[in-house]
Amino acid sequence: MTSLDQNQITMFGAEWCRDCRRTKAQLDELGVAYTYIDLEAEPAAADVAKDISGRTNIPVVVYPDSSHHVEPSNADVESKLRELSLI
Repeated sequence: MTSLDQNQITMFGAEWCRDCRRTKAQLDELGVAYTYIDLEAEPAAADVAKDISGRTNIPVVVYPDSSHHVEPSNADVESKLRELSLI
């Protein structure tokens, strides 16, 4: 079972997903620590992501304040990271 670290960003995604690759690259470029859960390697984690978001879309990005984004734009992610003082 996948567990979330409440003190860190968790991103559920897959390599075939263009939005996942874009969001992952953004987090990497900003130097933000996060846990990446590869849904191809851990298919059961898709249920966890769906439970969080209520949707089957990815990526699902879960923030330390327990809020989340589904298929966020780079602006959405940047805004949330600034709100949490992570960048």
